[in-house]
Amino acid sequence: MNKTTTKKQEIINAFQFRHATKKFDPIKNISNEDFQFILEAGRLSPSSVGWEPWKFLVVQNKQLREKMKQVSWGAQGQLPTASHFLIILARRGLRYDSDYVKHLNKKVKKLPDDVIARITPRYKEFQESDLHLFESDRTLFDWTSKQTYIALGNMMTAAALIGIDSCPIEGFNYDKVHNILEEEGLLENGKFDISVMVAFGYRAAEPKRPKSRQSIEDIVQWIN
Repeated sequence: MNKTTTKKQEIINAFQFRHATKKFDPIKNISNEDFQFILEAGRLSPSSVGWEPWKFLVVQNKQLREKMKQVSWGAQGQLPTASHFLIILARRGLRYDSDYVKHLNKKVKKLPDDVIARITPRYKEFQESDLHLFESDRTLFDWTSKQTYIALGNMMTAAALIGIDSCPIEGFNYDKVHNILEEEGLLENGKFDISVMVAFGYRAAEPKRPKSRQSIEDIVQWIN
């Protein structure tokens, strides 16, 4: 078996291993080195136009976790037991002409002024005409939130590759979670809002049922 075949099998094994863990072993913690690896997988994830519209809140504070538990019906088993609990925020107002995008282009991407001048009208057209993102604040935020799911998937896969369990969570009351995070000063005065949650740790028990998925024939259509 060559290296490529071995690597492919390792990745498939990781997907077979991963499941939506409902309860973690509360006394088994992820090492700092391993969790930094998971976060790095999120940081290096792709996003539309490369705008990195996310922020990762690592919630280890027990009092805040308890507040979140009261309004997150889908995280009742995970919040008290997860080694690490992550709230992924999405950036609000992610427009081509926002201060954030200007900062990203100049300070992070270090693009020359002439390049910025050339690409800005194209990004305006992309957001305004191609995707109709300026129809409402919700439309723009939903597009931004989509990008965070790329990072979410990459972090869960990275975790599975090193034997760490995870569970993505959408089972929460959006308004109540928003209020809690706003009261805690974690939304940076409206710059961010809640997108999705994910818990990491080590399973307390093996899954009761084997992983089930539709067949490849049912979900793939080749157009030659």
